[in-house]
Amino acid sequence: MEDLRFHTKDKENVDHIKLSMPNKAEYVSLIRLTASAIANRIGFNIDEIEDIKVAIGEACTNAIRHGCKNINDTYDIEFFAYDHKMEIEIKDTGKEKANICIKEPNTEDLREGGLGLFIIKTLMDDVKIKTTEGKGTVIRMMKTIGVD
Repeated sequence: MEDLRFHTKDKENVDHIKLSMPNKAEYVSLIRLTASAIANRIGFNIDEIEDIKVAIGEACTNAIRHGCKNINDTYDIEFFAYDHKMEIEIKDTGKEKANICIKEPNTEDLREGGLGLFIIKTLMDDVKIKTTEGKGTVIRMMKTIGVD
């Protein structure tokens, strides 16, 4: 699978935190709390932290709904904490190729579901998605302090 990391020009110190989560929606709140604590340590403001929490919740929900087909499946979350930014990677092992088309929703025909990737793209500074049939989907998102 190709490298989805957002490369920086300088060699920054980075803290790497990795979690493997069961295919259960009740653990998404734990991931959101973890993201909040890491973002707070980096120095994000409350609005930026809320954006990160919503985006990561959407990405984890997608992994659970579309990537994890069996109750015993897990998905991985990796946090990369830099001095001024945070990168988050959510990786599932879904066998089907995900629909990664991100388009603006039709506000006259809103229905439940289908907005997750649009929300993630709207809230985060940069988003990369890689999906491979038989291997799963990886969503890599980045948020930088002070960037709207």
